[in-house]
Amino acid sequence: MRKLFFITIALAAIFMLYVSMVNPGMTVRQKIMKALYPAVTALSRMAGTNADKVLNTGGVKPPQSVYDIPLTMIDGSQQTLAQFRGKKILVVNTASDCGYTGQYEGLQALHAQYREKVAVIGFPANDFKEQEKGSNEEIGAFCKRNYGVEFPLSSKVTVVKGSGQHPLFSWLSSKEKNGWNGKAPSWNFSKYLISGDGALMGYFGPAVEPLSEDITKLLEP
Repeated sequence: MRKLFFITIALAAIFMLYVSMVNPGMTVRQKIMKALYPAVTALSRMAGTNADKVLNTGGVKPPQSVYDIPLTMIDGSQQTLAQFRGKKILVVNTASDCGYTGQYEGLQALHAQYREKVAVIGFPANDFKEQEKGSNEEIGAFCKRNYGVEFPLSSKVTVVKGSGQHPLFSWLSSKEKNGWNGKAPSWNFSKYLISGDGALMGYFGPAVEPLSEDITKLLEP
């Protein structure tokens, strides 16, 4: 038994050494989470956790416009969503140390495939188990280096309900503002899809992958 214990420790040490050598731009935890991402997503779907979706089946229009909400991007520049008027917009709250962080790859693929008609925007947030502790500079470098992210990223924000909630996520999770949905992000990589005329089309839980049919079928005209 003691021999087996030491063999296990040795194998674990070798594994840690290996993952530290492969892709030095990621921590050991991030590498492990990336490797486990397919299993995490599959288990979430099987258990029915973080896989919920809520759609605006009634075509409700928002009482307040989403296009005037100010955004501070990860490079410090100031923008609004008005520049994307006419395009659908996929808003995602992201994190670098989450079991769903591997979805950056799917988000980038969606951006590359649908960029002419869909804008993907990531909003890094440290709201869930402090899984986004990095600075804006560190987050931007991490996303670019490890997932080739080219779609826009906001500066780090708060997405859960409360006095510090970002105005966009207040709009996304307030029936009084978007017209029908009151659901705030349940975890990192929750997704909201906004139509080309500024109506909230739907909410998708973290386990709903970016390129799943649940989302892609709504991206076509």
